[in-house]
Amino acid sequence: MNTPTSITPEDTVLLVGHGSREAAGNTEILEFVAQWRARRPQWRIEVCFIEFAAPSLHDGLLRAAQSGRRVLVLPLILNAAGHVKMEIPEAIEHARAHCPGSQILLAPHLTACDPILAILKRRLRQAMLGLDMPDPRSTGVIVLGRGSSDRGANGDMAKMARWLLEEGDHELVDLAFTGITWPRLERVVQRQVLLGMGQIVVLPYYLYTGTLMERIHRQVQHLRGQYPQLRLACSTHFGFEPEIFEL
Repeated sequence: MNTPTSITPEDTVLLVGHGSREAAGNTEILEFVAQWRARRPQWRIEVCFIEFAAPSLHDGLLRAAQSGRRVLVLPLILNAAGHVKMEIPEAIEHARAHCPGSQILLAPHLTACDPILAILKRRLRQAMLGLDMPDPRSTGVIVLGRGSSDRGANGDMAKMARWLLEEGDHELVDLAFTGITWPRLERVVQRQVLLGMGQIVVLPYYLYTGTLMERIHRQVQHLRGQYPQLRLACSTHFGFEPEIFEL
């Protein structure tokens, strides 16, 4: 992850994860933090969570601000919706008010970019290898995101789906969401089947595992029963691939 080269041992790098009801999702973030600490032993790297796990965003910010003269906040979040645009800035203002002697800087979230596209391409290649006939001309692709009430966040998803279409061999790359906005996965699968796709690859646009990833796999299994003639593959979440460390 790109950070200022002038970070000193007195500074604190605070990684902000969303947090999950599933312990496995939080464990993945903690493992990422451990790997980054090993890569940057000269830095003080801490972690907090927006919800579902401890320490909380507010507690993590206050602790970091009290222990260092400067705090760099890095959101481990793929889309700039309410968490990035409102909750994190509000928590930063709260910490600044309680620790006026500490400088708190907010770095960009993990937005749509070429490194994220590289991970999507890799997941697609891996899923295609598991198909009986890995032919992109007869295989539709669905980029599946969480969905947001923020049109900018949904727009980033649409951008990634378009980039995947333009830089690949698949003639049909669609976008679907698991909630909040539309279209949903079931409707997009139906559309691609009607357009003649005999195989479909679902690419979850999720950084780490959790309750929603489990729900996606259940949905895909249900769709396999609904369309027995269809070969339906589902990729894994991104995980903390090498590209994430470079963002």
